[in-house]
Amino acid sequence: MKALVLDEVGSSFRLADVDIASPIGREVLVAVKASGLCHSDLTASSLGGWPVPAILGHEISGIVAGIGPEVTRFSVGDHVVASLQSHCERCDACQQDDINMCSNPAFVARTEEQEPRLSLEGVPVTAVANLGGFAEQVLLHENNLVRIDQPMAHEIACILGCGVLAGAGAVLNAADVQAGSTVAVFGCGGLGLTAIQATLLAGASRIIAVDVADDKLEYATKFGATDVVNSATEDPIATIRQLTEGGADYVFDFVGRPEVTKQAYESVGRAGELGVVGINKPGAMLEISIGPEFIWNQVRIRPIFNGSTNFLRDIPRFVALYNEGRFNLDELVSRTISLEEVNDAYAEMTGHIGRTVVTFP
Repeated sequence: MKALVLDEVGSSFRLADVDIASPIGREVLVAVKASGLCHSDLTASSLGGWPVPAILGHEISGIVAGIGPEVTRFSVGDHVVASLQSHCERCDACQQDDINMCSNPAFVARTEEQEPRLSLEGVPVTAVANLGGFAEQVLLHENNLVRIDQPMAHEIACILGCGVLAGAGAVLNAADVQAGSTVAVFGCGGLGLTAIQATLLAGASRIIAVDVADDKLEYATKFGATDVVNSATEDPIATIRQLTEGGADYVFDFVGRPEVTKQAYESVGRAGELGVVGINKPGAMLEISIGPEFIWNQVRIRPIFNGSTNFLRDIPRFVALYNEGRFNLDELVSRTISLEEVNDAYAEMTGHIGRTVVTFP
């Protein structure tokens, strides 16, 4: 099959012919129909932490093409979406329905004694996050999949696996934003736009979008932002405090830069909450004052991974909302590309609005 391979950490992706094994045990072979470009894959490609060669890509929608003999939840022909929430079903977290905190995510991988799922000229290839979605096919454990039972285009469905869960989940699951509250969202990329929609769904009274690009801010108003702040030309802290009479009840940082996280923290009102979703570089530090006001204000700081979600529950939830016309996913995907265009798409990602998706015949 054709796949984009990362030969060295920090290099560009290379199109190659990769061998893929047949499914065994509880494995499912999926013909990929769409694979979204998430900024975290670009970050991961420059940081590493796993053996190369490797295949990245974790927003996957496709059709089941084959199943192992122990698969119980899927059949050939099913429309499925993948998630990077690998989980074992057995640990305490899984038993408490918190698969996001599974203590044994390696449960879904093949053992060292087994034939590798992917190989290139005899060399094992790592499927990052047990997925490897920048490819024509993926072979993965059934615990990384959920079936889509309602009509939905693949280029829309794929972003459910990460972008929607991480953005909307941060609002609805982790923070549990309450009706009538005030919210500020720093960063109006795919995750931020999804979060804005979720705050609208939660009944927030004021939704403030913050970004450095006017076109992204204009886009944010389509998804429910009541106010916009260009942080390149005005002080977002002062503006948010003025708009909310002292600071927002909930502030979300989707950018992943310490200076932005600090601005977001200082935009939170008393007893409010900062949700940190954007991934910073290793070693990044957040410097905040911990004087008397730190105790007095009682602001909570919550790191949020993957929207604190359970994809088996939440993806069907968003599919239903989409089909009811209550959650706009169509406009989140602003362009589709081929596998060969991924490097160029990543090079211009910061200046692009909405999600870019690779589509396959």
